[in-house]
Amino acid sequence: MTGASEPGWRGLICDPKAPGRIGGAAPIAVIDIGSNSVRLVVYERLTRAPTVIFNEKVLAGLGKGLSRTNVLGEGPLRSALAAVKRFRHIADQCGAATLHVLATAAAREATNGPAFVAELERICGVPISVLSGADEARLAAQGIVAGIHDADGIAGDLGGGSLELVDIRGEKIGGGLTYPLGGIRLSEAAEGSIRKAERIAQQVLDTSPVLAGLAGRTFYAVGGTWRSLAKLHMHQVDYPLHVMHNYALPADVALDFCRQVGRGAVDTLPKIETISKQRRDLLPYGAVVLAQVIRAGKPKEVVLSALGLREGHLHDLLSPAERARDPLIAAAEELAFLRSRSPRHTEEMAAWTDMVFRAMGIGETREEARLRVAACHLTDIGWRAHPDYRGEQSLNIISNAGFIGVDHPGRAFLALASYYRHMGLVDDALSPRVARLATPRLLERARALGAAFRVAFILSAAMPGIILDARVTRGEGRLVLDLPPRLVDLDGEVLLRRFRQLTRLVGLDAEIRCA
Repeated sequence: MTGASEPGWRGLICDPKAPGRIGGAAPIAVIDIGSNSVRLVVYERLTRAPTVIFNEKVLAGLGKGLSRTNVLGEGPLRSALAAVKRFRHIADQCGAATLHVLATAAAREATNGPAFVAELERICGVPISVLSGADEARLAAQGIVAGIHDADGIAGDLGGGSLELVDIRGEKIGGGLTYPLGGIRLSEAAEGSIRKAERIAQQVLDTSPVLAGLAGRTFYAVGGTWRSLAKLHMHQVDYPLHVMHNYALPADVALDFCRQVGRGAVDTLPKIETISKQRRDLLPYGAVVLAQVIRAGKPKEVVLSALGLREGHLHDLLSPAERARDPLIAAAEELAFLRSRSPRHTEEMAAWTDMVFRAMGIGETREEARLRVAACHLTDIGWRAHPDYRGEQSLNIISNAGFIGVDHPGRAFLALASYYRHMGLVDDALSPRVARLATPRLLERARALGAAFRVAFILSAAMPGIILDARVTRGEGRLVLDLPPRLVDLDGEVLLRRFRQLTRLVGLDAEIRCA
């Protein structure tokens, strides 16, 4: 017993909801009914950088046999309807204020599709959106726009029944086309023959007007089969991260890998045990389609997207102002709000480090400046850990976080800047696995930013309203830190040592002036 007070954490908060959740809006749920899988995703709220509360899929295989019979099979129907009943209950359980149900190729093409949709509406109590091929292409492209910063290329969404291709240039989405190359449909049309599947994919895609605009650009791959392919490749090469979103492969590497998988002997592939048995049968067909996309389109690289149709639908629901926000900065700000000692202090760090970098003569591209701002928001999220492990914990959290709008070298930069802030500019304890993802230029800037953080935190103690008054300027062969009268008591040996560590990175002496 603890006396009259409420025991444990219950005595610390008034709101019964977890303080680790962002308030202000109710969760939103999406059920996506595809030709292969039925999936529920519940998001914390409708925002530019949505966080997933719950995610579950059932591989119902609605599209199996559809190309031959034109009807949804009895077994797949039962499986899909049972999954939707469960998902409807979970959405309510999670407190979802709204439920959106999206149905794709199988539901729209089957002769018993209308009856299936009617039963779905009875179970869910909301209208079902049966998407056309053009709708699928557009929403998949919106998912790329939502999750990839400054996307430029062709988005391809491979489902069980169809492949959607659409051109993307920044926020501009071109017209999309649908092709009958979904994994289930292709495997049935090819009668289990990989060679026949290759010929079908080649005939369909060789004259694609969308792929004609892919040369030298990026192909954005969406869909469960392609994600499984990428997961297999990650494990085969012992990739440092298991973050699927923005995993990038040079086109020639992706093509060689697709050829390896497309030979058909899936169960003999190295690391195949990392892929669920339910996914393995369609891997060769996904590889065949991706290989033909690469041959026909000649992209420079293939980039995987964890965001697709569902997130594209959410992106459509956002206000123009929310849609215009940077998703990486939005996510970093949220994490700072939830885990830092002072979110206001992390905002001030962005302006202060800009001043420091300018004084040091460290130039930045727009993308590098954007990454620096995000790193400022993230730099204090590990403060509750034991001091000896704050650097390691921060590095692991940031490098594996569910961020969108950042590639893997950018993730490495964000993680390393925080690591150096906690551990100092020593690499002895740093695993080279994450560091190897950063370019030499980003690694250099991560060290400089980490050193700047070390100066800032010894001044501010992570409290707001301090750091912007500590001006940093460049003198003759030296960097000068000016402390105003109200901050002169902060001067000392530790501050000077850390400031010297920072200035040595650019070959300058250090001077601290107290007004």
